[in-house]
Amino acid sequence: MRVLSGIKPTGKLTLGNYIGALKNFAKFQDENEVFIFIADLHALTLPIDPNELRKNIKLVTAFYLAAGLDPKKVTIFKQSDVSAHAELNAILQNFLYMGELSRMTQFKEKSQNMDNNAIGLGLFTYPVLMASDILLYEANKVPVGEDQIQHIEITRDLVIRFNNRFGKVLVMPEPEIAKVGKRIMSLSEPTKKMSKSASDKGDIFLTDEIAVIRKKIMSAVTDSGSSIEVDIENKPGITNLLTIYAALSDQTLEETAAMFKDFRYGDFKKTVADQVIAVIEPFQKRVHDIIATGEVDRVLEDGAARARVIANQTLLKVKKAVGLQ
Repeated sequence: MRVLSGIKPTGKLTLGNYIGALKNFAKFQDENEVFIFIADLHALTLPIDPNELRKNIKLVTAFYLAAGLDPKKVTIFKQSDVSAHAELNAILQNFLYMGELSRMTQFKEKSQNMDNNAIGLGLFTYPVLMASDILLYEANKVPVGEDQIQHIEITRDLVIRFNNRFGKVLVMPEPEIAKVGKRIMSLSEPTKKMSKSASDKGDIFLTDEIAVIRKKIMSAVTDSGSSIEVDIENKPGITNLLTIYAALSDQTLEETAAMFKDFRYGDFKKTVADQVIAVIEPFQKRVHDIIATGEVDRVLEDGAARARVIANQTLLKVKKAVGLQ
């Protein structure tokens, strides 16, 4: 089974990114052929400082390694180091249409407060490049967050459309979503997703100091009443904290809720904070050590060389199918 996923190096990665993505990547590496990339071309769809982008690329790579990805088992690479991504994007953009791209939820959300003259074409065609990322490596499974499902669906539509016209060229991908923790919410506004582009007291960043992480959790919004139970509609704050604990301790939500049913809110939040810190503190130390060794550059260089072999094979098949070769 071939597995592919990636993270865009924009903003600060959050606890939600760790639970929904980083924590899960390593579980695929022993029994699958895995490609994990840094989506740096996607980072250009909104303005970003070049120095910040360079720093974020190295940091995300270190996050991958600190989360347990073994570069001997997993191909870890930077998207822009494999030119086939841009070339396949140029071909496939002719097989997705303005109407379906304009209905993409993420485009609507990111562009709704922007002037039309300030919206880059890359933001509008983001799903085309994402489809190219997936299809280049003939990925069978694509671990994604819940908010990326629509992008996988449009990729699947593209595969059907392209293969109906040119024969069985592209491989159909399937989304893979974490069973627990697929959507971690803000601690201050538990009806909104924890965001790496925000700077709110409700967002736990993976680079936050340990004391800051504890303070944010202890200040988390809870709900009326005193019961600790899973109830997204009436107790979104409590449910979010239960989800965080369950994901980081590899328990089900039901097991976690039963464990805390007799706790008071203060003791409950303290225990959740202890669990988060028990995971994030050693993770941060590994990240620091990895960056200090200079291993990141070597991993990206080796990964790009391996990724190009597979990507160029797929690109050649597509070019032959459409008549460019």
